[in-house]
Amino acid sequence: MSDQKNLIIAIALSVAILLGFQLFIEKPRQDRQREQQATQQQAQVPTDSSVPQAPGNTGLPQLPSLAQQVDQAQSREKALAAAPRVKIEGKRIVGSLNLIGGRIDDIVLPEYKETIKPDSQPIHLLSPAGGPSPYYVEFGWTAAGANVALPSGQTRWTADKDVLKPGQPVTLTWDNGQGLVFTRVVSVDDDYLFTVTQKVENRGGSAVTLFPYALASRHGTPRTDGLYILHEGPLGVFRAKADENGTLKEFTYKDIADDQSVEFDSFGGWIGFTDKYWLTALVPAVGQNIKARFTHAKPNGGPERYQVDYLGGGLQLEPGKTIENTSLLFAGAKEVKLIDRYEEQHQIARFDLAIDWGWFYFLTRPMFFAIDLLNRLIGSIGLAMLALTVIVKLLFFPLAYKSYVAMSAMKKLQPEMQRLRERYGENREMMQKELMALYKREKVNPAAGCLPILLQIPVFFALYKVLYIAIEMRHAPFYGWIKDLSAPDPTSWINGFGLLPWAVPDLGPLGIISIGVWPIIMGVTMYLQMKMNPTPPDPVQQKIFALMPVVFTFMLGHFAAGLVIYWSWNNTLSIIQQYVIMKRMGVKIGGGAEKPETPAKPAAKPKK
Repeated sequence: MSDQKNLIIAIALSVAILLGFQLFIEKPRQDRQREQQATQQQAQVPTDSSVPQAPGNTGLPQLPSLAQQVDQAQSREKALAAAPRVKIEGKRIVGSLNLIGGRIDDIVLPEYKETIKPDSQPIHLLSPAGGPSPYYVEFGWTAAGANVALPSGQTRWTADKDVLKPGQPVTLTWDNGQGLVFTRVVSVDDDYLFTVTQKVENRGGSAVTLFPYALASRHGTPRTDGLYILHEGPLGVFRAKADENGTLKEFTYKDIADDQSVEFDSFGGWIGFTDKYWLTALVPAVGQNIKARFTHAKPNGGPERYQVDYLGGGLQLEPGKTIENTSLLFAGAKEVKLIDRYEEQHQIARFDLAIDWGWFYFLTRPMFFAIDLLNRLIGSIGLAMLALTVIVKLLFFPLAYKSYVAMSAMKKLQPEMQRLRERYGENREMMQKELMALYKREKVNPAAGCLPILLQIPVFFALYKVLYIAIEMRHAPFYGWIKDLSAPDPTSWINGFGLLPWAVPDLGPLGIISIGVWPIIMGVTMYLQMKMNPTPPDPVQQKIFALMPVVFTFMLGHFAAGLVIYWSWNNTLSIIQQYVIMKRMGVKIGGGAEKPETPAKPAAKPKK
């Protein structure tokens, strides 16, 4: 049992160190980095002529120098107004398509807001060059070793319509003046998927070989949670063979900045950028042989540039003929059922991995669908979460029962164990021998209470993961003061949980001490649960275990309220289970170990 407790202590301390590093070192560093990037983007934002260019003759996109190609930054509205555009009026997305370069660089998700405030702005997923934090998608052609005029980021396209709607595609055309006519048909469905079909007609007298490409470019390092539980950054699924399912490759922005360029050869697949809830993904034609890349640059001290792109195989274009290439673009929210439908409908290799289900994929996905079903039955994602926790507890009750019975038996033996410690003192060898004899005599296995708990850890971690990554949790209200289960508890003890007439000041890194009601409830339930367990024999372990509820209360106090509520509810159910079992076994509840009875002292002799 001592080894098991040492293991638990080691795990707890490791978690504490990791969380402390994130809160006191990594988070302040990221905040400073974001401030620097914001300053840089306000001072210097590249224009269209200075952004990463399409693949050149080498077949790879080139990043030109920013020297003498930097303009003053504009607002998003001014950047949008600086070029002619085709409006995008989808059922779930709005925005515009830039006729200069033919880029999709303005995507807004009106169903999702930045915050829960009534006047909050909708999510702006893609943004144009020239404005703050450019993030856009471009399609085109490149040629190998031929002096051919090709459309670029500065090409002025002609559109046949002013508005792009579901069922009403827009056709863009451009004549290079050398016999090649480029056509681009852009359509959008009822959700978040664009289909881009590129055609080139050769009206000249000589053949040319063209290579299709697609890229997504992102300027500035995006803000991420920076936690190991969720991947945010460049990613893709690539297939070494046409009959493979595909392998997921994930990179942080730092990975790409360090390596500058990472390449993969693939048969189809997809590549893109993922945020916690949003995704921009480029999807080539099924089975198309491509060269995919992740690249980075920081020209002349400007903002960081990240780009994902793929280059298709060469297509021979003879005089009088036409070549064609079709690509897909996903730009929207990572809704599980929608992602799954697109994977099946368009045969996108392992598109479900765009949602970070983690190592316990086989548990996290079923967990999500269970919560989703309960949400549709109950009508509340918060109550669905609590209901699923109850169901999981019931499924694991046989294991939990054995665990609590074993712990209750250990707690019942604590008075006798205390006597042995007092009798043998520092003679650990003899005390251990007597303890083993006691366990054998009373038929108690000290490790029996640990193994069932360890078996439950993956399940509860999977539930924790789902609550963290699911967009369904975002801005979902609960009862009372919790208006957003994906945000921290907004109350704080500093102003009496809102009862006192002053606001909570910005404490910087010390903000960890400003915790709300639900973190305190979680800490109390954790303390009560630990008090019901056998007291560790080592005084040092006793002190560490006593401090753990306090440490976890402050460290998890700024996690999403949904996770803290789940943890509190799970602790409460465990306390109830353990209480009932201990009561049935006649074990003293609370107050730590029972003190052994001490023999009465002999009466003092009367003085003569």
